[in-house]
Order: sequence, then structure tokens, then C-alpha cells
Amino acid sequence: MTDAVIVSTARTGLAKSWRGAFNMTHGATLGGHVVAGAVDRAGIDPAEVEDVVMGCGNPEGANGFNIARQSALRAGLPVSVPGVTVNRLCSSGLNAIALAAQRVIAGECDVLVAGGLESISCVQNEMNQHMMQEPWLKEHKPTLYWSMLKTAEVVAERYGISREDQDQYGVQSQLRAAAARDAGKFDDEILPMTTTMALQDRDTGELSTREVTIAADEGIRPDTTYEGVSNIRPALEGGVVSAGNASQFSDGASACVVMNAKLAEKRGLEPLGIFRGFAAAGCEPDEMGIGPIFAVPKLLDRVGKKVADVDLWELNEAFAVQVIYCRDQLGIPDEALNVNGGAIAVGHPYGCSGARMAGHALIEGRRRGARFAVATMCVGGGQGAAALFEINGS
Repeated sequence: MTDAVIVSTARTGLAKSWRGAFNMTHGATLGGHVVAGAVDRAGIDPAEVEDVVMGCGNPEGANGFNIARQSALRAGLPVSVPGVTVNRLCSSGLNAIALAAQRVIAGECDVLVAGGLESISCVQNEMNQHMMQEPWLKEHKPTLYWSMLKTAEVVAERYGISREDQDQYGVQSQLRAAAARDAGKFDDEILPMTTTMALQDRDTGELSTREVTIAADEGIRPDTTYEGVSNIRPALEGGVVSAGNASQFSDGASACVVMNAKLAEKRGLEPLGIFRGFAAAGCEPDEMGIGPIFAVPKLLDRVGKKVADVDLWELNEAFAVQVIYCRDQLGIPDEALNVNGGAIAVGHPYGCSGARMAGHALIEGRRRGARFAVATMCVGGGQGAAALFEINGS
């Protein structure tokens, strides 16, 4: 059995949904950009790619019609390269990397591209709602269809996590991300992209378009203060979750090249890291945010590791409340968690986030001399997912 290694990664900057640079950009355009970038950074022949595996949280409309195959063609890969789209909602991109790595380990493929994408701007407000809720599930497990926001409020109330703690965490995420951006810590990940965005005049309502180049995450606010965040109105009346302590709606994509370790060595390629395992687990839908507390122990038990063995943690910041709960329940040191901020600051394009987190953990882990990193996240419907990577060069 061989190891599966990640030899390159590339992502877009993350743009604010509806108001940002990607508000007119098709999912295949996003996916094609990062697939091409990852292949180019790996220094491999595009014809060597045996499959493209892309995750997507809402695979319909501009994200639909097998967006992985579209991304492969849009990237300029040969028509002989197939593509498959993976959906596990917010962990779709992470799951895509795991599936690609597992195929390498099984001996089915030697070179794949894997990652994830999401165009919330082009899809979320136009999604097909016809017969969306199945009658038996609606009666017996109605919380399956709750909004993520509502489940976050449940976690806050059920486990006694205060608005103050959530706001403090939100400020920390923003300030860490701002410091990382200013230090150039996202530069090795982001592949600048020029596209056309729509603009609306605030006074007249007139629509226009403009060519823009996005080379950084649009949601980072370096001037964030606790006073400012604490004064933001909660999203639900009487609630504790607000725009200051929850992830941002974003558009973006991320991809990496997953390769047979022996082939990479033969080519003289220096991997970013080695895939060591993946696990998913279920939990009650009404507290879906705590999914990592079930997925992480399952993962670590399989690979024979403990929390203390992991040097760097990327836990998706869907909501500050669930990060705080998962951090404390798992015993993750704050100084090892989301060290350069997370989705509260940089944004959360559902299908992209897991792939972005994995790529960032590998690059930042090498920078810090870390050996093991975990990327983990909660998943809509009541799930958690987690993947372990061994960092090369540590």
C-alpha cells in the first residue's frame, strides 16, 4: 500500500456573496481556475490527471450539471479527464480530498485533482424548493430541515455559551486573519483571478459591470473590536448569533493535486503533506454544529493518535458558538486552533471550505514546523467530518 500525498494547492480569494467580486462568476469558472492552478503548481502534465473530484454544497444551477467535469474542461484539461462531484454539504471539499486520497491508496489512480467550490451568489437565492421536504422526515425528524442559524442558537442555549464569549471569539478570528494577511501568510495559497462583477448604484439602483482582480479575501476586517461586534443586532430576535460571530456568505474555490507518493518521489516533487485518514460521524440535526466532537475521536482512534499529538487544528467557523463548544469538549489548545483566523473572517463558501482549510493547514504547518494537522467541520443535517494530514518537512 502506498501513501497519498498532496503536492500542490491553489485557491481563489474568497469574495463576499452578492456584493463581491464573484457575484457573476459561474461555479465552473471558479473551479477551472483553481484546478488549472493546482496542476500548474504541481508541475505535472495535465494529461496525467486521472480524475477531478470536486465538492459542492449546493450542486445545482451555476454549481450543477456535474460541476467537477465542467471545472476539468474549464481548466483546460484534456477531454479524456473525467470529473465527479461530491456532496456532504459544508465538508464536501474535505470529503473530495479524502476520496481522491483513498483511491490512490487503493491503487486505482496515481494522480487526481480534488477540492471544492461554491457560488452562493449565483445559486442560493434561486434554489429549487419543489418538494424539498420529505413527508416522513418532516414529521419524525423535522430538525433535519432547520436552518443552520437555528441550530447554532440551540447549541448556545443547550450548552450555556454566552453571547460575550461568541463575540470575543469572532473578534479573535478577524484579528488573527488580518495579521496573517498582512504577514503574507495566505499568499502561497491564493491564485489571483480577474473576473467581471455586477455593481448597483445605491442612489439610482442602476446596474453596471466592472472588471476586477481578486487576490485576497474580501471579508477580513482589521478594525474589528469587541465593542463594535457586541453592538451588532442578533440574526434572530432574542438570540445570540450575529454577523459578528458567524461565518460570512462567500464565493470561492480551492483545489489540490493528490498523488501516489512513490510517483511524486520519482518525479522529484516535494509534497506539502501526506493524507493519513478521514472520518465522518452523525449527531442530532438540531445541534449539527457539534459534529466534530464525534468525528474527531473516531478519526484519531483509527489512526492511533490523541488530541495532544496534533499540532495544528482547522475547525471550520460556521458559528463561534460551535467552535467554542467543540474546542472545549475536545480539549484543543486555543493557540493551536485556527491560528490565522477562519470562516468568520475569511468567509465560508460551503463546498470550498474543507479544501481551503486542508491546504492552509499544510502550508502553515510547514511554516511552524508542525507534524500533524487536522481539518474538521460540522455538517448540515447533523454530521461531523475530520481529516488528518502529516506535514512534510516538519
